[in-house]
Amino acid sequence: MSGMIQEILAFVLTTSGWVLVSSTLPTDYWKVSSLDGTVITTATYWSNLWKTCVTDSTGVSNCKDFPSMLALDGYIQACRGLMIAAVCLGFFGSVFALVGMKCTKIGGSDKSKARIACFAGVDFILSGLCSLSSCSLYAHRITSEFFDPMFVAQKYELGAALFIGWAGSILCILGGSMLCFSIADALTKSNNQVNYVYKGASQSHISSHPRGQAQPVNQRPPPDYSSSSRIQHFDKNVYV
Repeated sequence: MSGMIQEILAFVLTTSGWVLVSSTLPTDYWKVSSLDGTVITTATYWSNLWKTCVTDSTGVSNCKDFPSMLALDGYIQACRGLMIAAVCLGFFGSVFALVGMKCTKIGGSDKSKARIACFAGVDFILSGLCSLSSCSLYAHRITSEFFDPMFVAQKYELGAALFIGWAGSILCILGGSMLCFSIADALTKSNNQVNYVYKGASQSHISSHPRGQAQPVNQRPPPDYSSSSRIQHFDKNVYV
């Protein structure tokens, strides 16, 4: 019962993390213009993986999509690929987790369900690592430009999407690890039960038929005093 509760908790954590990771893709504020060193701000600049925008003092926003994928910076392309991979891995991990959990009626035997659930845990761990790498790479670019004294262009600060992505990544990694450990414990218990049954059967066989040891006298079969057995023990000169 504890293993099933652990699987359910792991599924809730991984699914919540995958939802958070997926929500970072359409989120607008990956980076926001910094107010450090400015007294009067007439506009706020912000952007994500798909577009860059500006909001004036009246609250009106004007956005511009990135015109060409090949003309983008390398870190934005890497972040796009990692986030898309994280979403896809999390989706397949959710499907595998539903099939491999003990509380579901699909997936076959317990051993096959355990393997499927282990695959789900690995998918969620990879999904969390991809999202964590993407958010960390984007944040590293922002911080390196912010603390570079030679960088004279507009400086930015970390947006809300990065924190959401980090939280979702941690949940995916924790839930996937719990799912893998619960399946490993279940496989270990099943193997121990099989070995115990095999050893018990072999010991009972050995105890019932000991090797190299004579049977006690009271367990020997009674002698046969029939005429045929006595004739077989007579000598050949008995009739002479």
